[in-house]
Amino acid sequence: MLTAKQHELIRFIQQRLEETGISPSFEEMKEALDLKSKSGVHRLISALEERGFIRRLPNRARALEILKQPENVTGTKTVAANDTASDAVDRATTPPARMPQPANDVIEIPLHGRIAAGAPIEAIEGQSSLPVPAALLGPGDHYALEVSGDSMIEAGIFDGDYALVKRTDTARDGEIVVALVENEEATLKYLRRDGGNIRLDPANSSYEPQVYHPGQVQVQGKLAGLLRRYH
Repeated sequence: MLTAKQHELIRFIQQRLEETGISPSFEEMKEALDLKSKSGVHRLISALEERGFIRRLPNRARALEILKQPENVTGTKTVAANDTASDAVDRATTPPARMPQPANDVIEIPLHGRIAAGAPIEAIEGQSSLPVPAALLGPGDHYALEVSGDSMIEAGIFDGDYALVKRTDTARDGEIVVALVENEEATLKYLRRDGGNIRLDPANSSYEPQVYHPGQVQVQGKLAGLLRRYH
């Protein structure tokens, strides 16, 4: 038998899966259940998992799957006054709607070497790939680059991070882009149009902007997300 909070949590997870196909985060579950800390959410999920109501999908972020529902969550079958017995049997034997699968798959995107977040360095076209949670990527073609340098640290981009890049050759002022300079060196910077020139701005006061003629710079993508590994 489940507690009131366990019932509330499984209803909330089910609602989010139906609406978005993505499991709610621990912070969202904490707020929805008015809990004081995420440890309370961990305890509720562990209890539901032990009782066979949900399971965590391995190697996937924010991945929960509902295996079954408590009776008072799905609702019990009752016979209305104007129902026939056969109507009630038909409804009672109708299989429940199939539970939506959480959209937490991990996909592989190309990993194209290292890119400078300092002075431009060569972007190496490699043959390796990087597993990325699908929820981090929107529509379009994406690739990843390992960040080298510290010129974007004030934008929260650090040496060793993986920049998830949406492939495009256009960008608006103020967007963080992968810029290919003079067809041989690539860098990750804010893109600015300054008069008739292109300015690539760092996010670190220790570095100066880089100014180029438009013909010297080609946009190869814009930043869509970051992936950071902790060792």
